[in-house]
Amino acid sequence: MSAGTYIRRPNRALQVYAVIFLIVLYVPVLFIPLFSFNDAVHVRFPLKGFTLQWYTELWSRQALWNSLWNSVRVGLVVSVLSTVLGVMAARSITRYRMRGKGPLVGFIMMPLVIPGIIFGVALLVLLSRMGVPLSLYTVGLGHLIICMPFAVATLLPRFEGFDPAMEEASADLGENGWWTFWRVTFPMVMPGIVASLLLTFTISFDEFIMAFFLTGTDPTLPMYIWGQLRFPKEFPSVLAMASLILFISFVLVFIAQWVGRMGLDTEDLGVPDT
Repeated sequence: MSAGTYIRRPNRALQVYAVIFLIVLYVPVLFIPLFSFNDAVHVRFPLKGFTLQWYTELWSRQALWNSLWNSVRVGLVVSVLSTVLGVMAARSITRYRMRGKGPLVGFIMMPLVIPGIIFGVALLVLLSRMGVPLSLYTVGLGHLIICMPFAVATLLPRFEGFDPAMEEASADLGENGWWTFWRVTFPMVMPGIVASLLLTFTISFDEFIMAFFLTGTDPTLPMYIWGQLRFPKEFPSVLAMASLILFISFVLVFIAQWVGRMGLDTEDLGVPDT
């Protein structure tokens, strides 16, 4: 064995903790799709039977599809805006020296640690004082506040791993700053941008607290599901819709994480092996 090598021994305690964490986190969630196939209105064991009735009933609910379209529209707009702002913030943080950079980054990341109910109440009071009616625009504003830190956190590793010498080489060849960004920087950070778009869309699509305080007459899908929970006969259909959302959300998050890691290895960044 050479002086610079060592044998990694598995951390049994950490492995046990990871298994327990996954069980506690995901096992209760797996009961949602399980009961969505139950041939009974009430949730109970043993299951009465297997049925796809609750999934077929979803197609005849116009109010559900309207709320779904509202969530998709808000999610698309919020994901684009938060990613654009995240690109500018991540680039500024990693490329330029500025006073108060630490407090500024902390301010941007503040929604990650402050409960959403605080922001929801604060925005509701502010918009009420300003006379702004509640609508999908106010919901989008609340979602933008929540999604912005996730976009910055996703894009920062990409900009930190980007070699600034490539931008300098582009400038030496006569390109201005705008075309340098589009022809050099943008393609290199594209995986992080795609990951940010997917992640922020998922967060906006599933967000409930901000929508609860800021929704007007056009509910988003989480608000529609919340309203249907008051009616016991609607609960199986809610489970069916929740199962579909759960599946799509997991797929989008996994794609976002996979895309976000693309190109971060030393070979992709052009760092020679030693």
